[in-house]
Amino acid sequence: MLHVQQINAPQQLDFESISTALEVETASVPIDKLNWKAFTYQPEVSFRIGHSEEMLYLKFYVSEAHVLAQHSQPNTATHRDSCVEFFIDPDQSGGYYNFEFNCIGTTHLAYGPNRKKRSFVDPDQILDQVFTASTLGTTPFEEKSGAFQWEMVVALPASLFVHHPDLNFKALQSKANFYKCGDDTRLPHYLSWNEINSPKPDFHRPEFFGSLLFE
Repeated sequence: MLHVQQINAPQQLDFESISTALEVETASVPIDKLNWKAFTYQPEVSFRIGHSEEMLYLKFYVSEAHVLAQHSQPNTATHRDSCVEFFIDPDQSGGYYNFEFNCIGTTHLAYGPNRKKRSFVDPDQILDQVFTASTLGTTPFEEKSGAFQWEMVVALPASLFVHHPDLNFKALQSKANFYKCGDDTRLPHYLSWNEINSPKPDFHRPEFFGSLLFE
């Protein structure tokens, strides 16, 4: 179980303010489960998470050999780029949101009970309400190889969880998982926070979500 601390809300939604709040008040958590023997490449990945009742904050830290950012429009195939992801069933009712962020902050967001039954959240709502800021900027680029370290902060208002009106994070008990992938990179990889027991890479497995307990 991961305890999600209530933090002092950043005065501004910017990279430095969110980073500082999370780094002062929360612990770093690794995303390090490989799960599938066919994909052995393991970038170094971790995250921090906190909330301020009506806002959820995340920070991801990634060290990897190849970075790719082809997608710049909401609800495109961000998982094919250098990507971090956060899937959450807020109230353990069976439906979950899949937040997928490529390394320049492009967001893919849908809701449903499984992989086949997904309902996209309106792209305009994503653009209006999802805040992302990455050290790699916002401009798409072709794959680069080397030794890359990048960070990204994310802020998600409770109102963005459109299938859960009046959602408040305080004392919420949720199910979730956190991921790192890069399908089209030179070294495809699929890492998770909570272990997944499936024959091939599949992040849409809510039965393997871990528990989040919000303060």
